[in-house]
Amino acid sequence: MDLSYLEKILRLFDESTLTELEIEEDGSQIRLARQKEPAAPMQFAMPQFGYGAPPAAAPSTQAPAVSAGESSSVSSAKTHEVKSPIVGTLYRAPSPDADPYVQVGQQVESGTTLCIIEAMKLMNEIESDASGKIIKILVENGQPVEYGQVLFILEVG
Repeated sequence: MDLSYLEKILRLFDESTLTELEIEEDGSQIRLARQKEPAAPMQFAMPQFGYGAPPAAAPSTQAPAVSAGESSSVSSAKTHEVKSPIVGTLYRAPSPDADPYVQVGQQVESGTTLCIIEAMKLMNEIESDASGKIIKILVENGQPVEYGQVLFILEVG
């Protein structure tokens, strides 16, 4: 086999997503295969508490409008939005009969658990990425949330 032909085949194989390639031509045989990377260990978590059915009417995923009285307090302070890192169902407490993780007016530090989001049967703790006082909670318990949706507004600084 011609060396330039072989180099072309190797380059094409490298740029492709193929895991194996076998060519037989003029009595010559070439077999290329990628070494399979070991799969990352999967982590599974079982929910510790069962949650009731979601609310009868699915609430809108839009953030509630800020009323006229609240707009000046929200916009006058330096604020920080805590956004959802995943798609799922938000729960404000660790179990249905427990108190919520946080309330409006509560001071939180970076790393404080604010809520959990259930995604694919996994309970993911959502932590604050800033320190400050919670001035607005934009999502109700049991409400579905989208990636990047604002969940909490903190007054920082």
